[in-house]
Formats: sequence, structure tokens, C-alpha cells
Amino acid sequence: MAFCSKCGTQLNDNVGFCPSCGTANQTQGFANANNTTPNFTQNISYQAPDVKKSTWDGGVLDTIVNSIVASLIISFTCGIATPWALCYMMDFIIGHTIINGKRLKFNGTGGSLFTNWIKWLILTIITCGIYSFWVTPRLYRWVAEHITTED
Repeated sequence: MAFCSKCGTQLNDNVGFCPSCGTANQTQGFANANNTTPNFTQNISYQAPDVKKSTWDGGVLDTIVNSIVASLIISFTCGIATPWALCYMMDFIIGHTIINGKRLKFNGTGGSLFTNWIKWLILTIITCGIYSFWVTPRLYRWVAEHITTED
């Protein structure tokens, strides 16, 4: 057994680094338990990495109003404008998301989603609904491809 000479943690002989402080396992870096006493007098300080807070800053009332508007768009158009309603909601949700201090922005449009929507609908009809299992992951991928950060 060996001890880290920097923090005094007991180590196995085959470890390359001290798991507590990260000091390399070199002959001068570790004291052998049989030969010397580890140095416990050093003051070790740890500084956490700079991680910025991620959050969603939308409100309850905004969420309700936007959900109602999207539902009305879908209802009044008998589902034809669903891609536009989805983009409306994604713009709201993603536009209120902040990750690592940067606000996200959604740049997808209902027109660009409509092409995929029709293709997915036709494939679902042709496969008697089997393709519908692939629609949701495809939609999530499409949304993710249209998210950027504000500069």
C-alpha cells in the first residue's frame, strides 16, 4: 500500500493517480507506507468548474395561452395546419429555454415541416399505421435540427 504525499489518501500500488486530489503516482509523488509517513499538513483546495445555470423561464399563463392557440389552429383547420401549430409551440418552448447561459432559438417553419408531415402521413397509411412508430423520433430529430443558440 502507498499513500498520496499530497493529501494522504491510502492507495493501491497499481493506481496511476490519487482518486482524491489527482496527483500522479510517481516515486516522488507517493510515500510508501513502510518507509515514510505521508504529509497531511498541506492545505488542499478544490474549485468547482464554472457551470452556468440552465433553466426555462416561461410562465404558467403564457403556457396556457400558447397551448390554447395551438389547439385552436389544429381544430379550425381540421388538422391540416398541425405542422404550423407544432412550430408555434416549439418556438415558444425552445425560445424560453436557457442552457449554460445561452438562450435557445427555434428556426423551423410550418412550411418546411409540412413536407415531412405529408411524407410521414402517406408512409403511415401505406404501412397500415406501422410507420407511425417512427414518426415521433423523426419529428424530435427535425425539431433538434432546427434549434440554435442566440449569439
